[in-house]
Amino acid sequence: MKSRRLVTVLFALACLGLGYARAAVRAPNIVLIVSDDQGYPDLGIIGTKPILTPHLDRLAREGVRATNFYATWPACTPSRGSILTGRYPQRNGLYDNVRNDLVSYKHRYTAEEYALSPEMTLGLDPKEITIGNVLQSAGYRTGVVGKWDMGQAKRFLPLQRGFDFFYGHGNNGIDYYTHERYGIHSMFRGNVRTQADVGTYATELFKREALRFVDDNRRQPFFLYLAFNAPHFASNFEGGVQAPEAFVRRYPDMDPKERLTSYYAAVTCMDEAIGELLARLDQHGLAQDTLVLFLSDNGGSGNGGNHPLRGAKMTMWEGGLRVPFLARWPNRLPAGVVTNEFLTALEIFPSLVAAAGATPPENVVLDGFDLLPVLGGRKKSPRTEMFWERRGERAARVDNWKWISSPKDSSLFDLAKDIGETSDLTSSHPEIAARLADRFAAWKKLMDATEPRGPFRDY
Repeated sequence: MKSRRLVTVLFALACLGLGYARAAVRAPNIVLIVSDDQGYPDLGIIGTKPILTPHLDRLAREGVRATNFYATWPACTPSRGSILTGRYPQRNGLYDNVRNDLVSYKHRYTAEEYALSPEMTLGLDPKEITIGNVLQSAGYRTGVVGKWDMGQAKRFLPLQRGFDFFYGHGNNGIDYYTHERYGIHSMFRGNVRTQADVGTYATELFKREALRFVDDNRRQPFFLYLAFNAPHFASNFEGGVQAPEAFVRRYPDMDPKERLTSYYAAVTCMDEAIGELLARLDQHGLAQDTLVLFLSDNGGSGNGGNHPLRGAKMTMWEGGLRVPFLARWPNRLPAGVVTNEFLTALEIFPSLVAAAGATPPENVVLDGFDLLPVLGGRKKSPRTEMFWERRGERAARVDNWKWISSPKDSSLFDLAKDIGETSDLTSSHPEIAARLADRFAAWKKLMDATEPRGPFRDY
């Protein structure tokens, strides 16, 4: 009898040990946070503006802040498409914004018109594989909260693109309170539009849904893509950034009617939502096992400028392309480190695949690499080149040289000495300008030769 009991106890201990072993090798949770039009200097920890971002500052103190990090396009849709696919916009096909341009002329779409408009009929090509597809296949519970921006027809929505959960809007902007886009209601739960939360500020809703997603999935590996529309201006005919009055009052020394005040307040409201998410990870004991990434989708707009950078959203200047980036992964990444390594949003997809121990998609060309060893200080960034194209505007960065070309002219800058792009060196270094122009042409030829993708390619 005693020996039988001993065997039973030993078996139980062995099972318990096996359980611990399984728990120890559980894949990490991943939280990817993207803000909208938040400028390079728009973090309190940088100290150049009176903007209040205590929770993002906490992420920076507890992780790594990158100062040399780029989006793939100077506006939202192509930039976010690259984050989700790990591919240049020119490779994944989504190389311009999906937008109904008639709203610029105050046209209010009827439901019938909207159903046939670009915002309802265009989106990320269904052949593209998203990071949601890869992590879902690896056993993750995957969710999107916020701005999807990859199309609104059912075939484009997250539940058909590798995600188990979706609450947010499929187009590239809404009114923060009515959730309409120039008169068309645009908030979704899953594949269905919902008006259940009309009247509640969008950032508050995205916070609520993000917290619920973490609560509901805390016992298994999860991937949360939390894509804010803040601090983008509201997509209504009045324009401007919308922010709750309580957050506007946090800036008593600024004019409450000024757009910049609302911009700061919208950022601070978003920051508080991020803080509550971080607190929920702490509450569930998940912080140590969760990789958190934060970045903006493109350069700042209506934010009082991006000094020391030149330019803003929709431009090829550094102020349109260089964005804030933060990463925290306790015991895996160092705390309080600032890196100036050359990195881009193309690195996010392969980095998340590596962090999850997942298998990269077969026969898919990815344009980035795993940046985690770089953030950890274990290696230098292998990136030496980056290219951008927006309609007639082109740009290339090779090492520290930056070349910009438009139908009007071209210019050359040494970013190692001139991050503000104030001194055009084309005349003094024509051979370097020619070399970068050649590198851009080679990249463009490569992109043109890739398997074509919709919605814009002619094939």
